[in-house]
Amino acid sequence: MADDVAPRTASAYLDPSYWFGSPFFFFLLFSARGSPARQRMGLADVMAGLCARAQGRAVLEVGCGNSRLGEELLREGVAGGITCVDLSPVAVQRMRDRLAEQGTEGVEVVVADMLDLPFDRESFDLVIEKGTMDVLFVDSGDPWNPNPTTVDNVMKMLEGIHKVLKPEGIFVSITFGQPHFRRRFFEAPGFTWSVEWSTFGDGFHYFFYILKKGKRLLDSNGNQHTQPAAPSINMFHEELESEDYIFRTNVDEL
Repeated sequence: MADDVAPRTASAYLDPSYWFGSPFFFFLLFSARGSPARQRMGLADVMAGLCARAQGRAVLEVGCGNSRLGEELLREGVAGGITCVDLSPVAVQRMRDRLAEQGTEGVEVVVADMLDLPFDRESFDLVIEKGTMDVLFVDSGDPWNPNPTTVDNVMKMLEGIHKVLKPEGIFVSITFGQPHFRRRFFEAPGFTWSVEWSTFGDGFHYFFYILKKGKRLLDSNGNQHTQPAAPSINMFHEELESEDYIFRTNVDEL
């Protein structure tokens, strides 16, 4: 089945036509394979630890693909409303159809480019991306010195997310990207968020970044730095075939 869902070359992930035609989406599979016990990621538990359960909390998921994450967050009471965006009209329509069949309300699915988010300033309390930013690093060249196009696109994505976050809003990034490669982007001048992260997985690691807008600190010399890392999160993962992964998550504490 891997041949049916994965492109022939990694660079194909940068081509929007792949996303428009593919029935599955890179790193966003929530329920396409395996048993339900293996599929459920438990991210709603993590989000519940970050946000009080309150109606009216606005959440944005960037690069939703065919994920059920938005529905899970709504079901768990983490959000009063979810907006899910994806570049692919195919993914968006399939998600809309599924929500309609289920009778699920409170989830709005929008075709949008994550590099040019069509939302007003300070619109969301929480923004989540799960593997979406990783696509921008495909064909990026030297990971210590990514090519200018990669840098420009990553900064466009982060600037857009920072703009739509409300004061003291939270951005959550779940990614393969290691801190020594991602911090240069997250901690770029102009961003007011703190940067915390936890590592999970054995051998092949994944990272859970929590960025809190307005919480970046200044030292005595006027230099910005971030707060200490978040409490550890105990997670277990299972790597699947090709480039599609589904994780099983056990959250012991926040």
